[in-house]
Amino acid sequence: MASYYVNQNAQANGDHEVHVDGCTYMPTYKTYLGEYSTCAPAVSKAKLTYPRANGCYWCCRACHTS
Repeated sequence: MASYYVNQNAQANGDHEVHVDGCTYMPTYKTYLGEYSTCAPAVSKAKLTYPRANGCYWCCRACHTS
């Protein structure tokens, strides 16, 4: 299980990226999403607050869509 966070600030394209703890690109302003075995449930939880949530290209590539 890994800890997941969502960036509180949107990217230039409007996405709020989900990161796994330890990611090089972990944002300063983030919200804890919980402990998950994959990125999919973390992104689903992030989408409850940020409909344009998306996985980080570097640490959550399986959930990166844009």
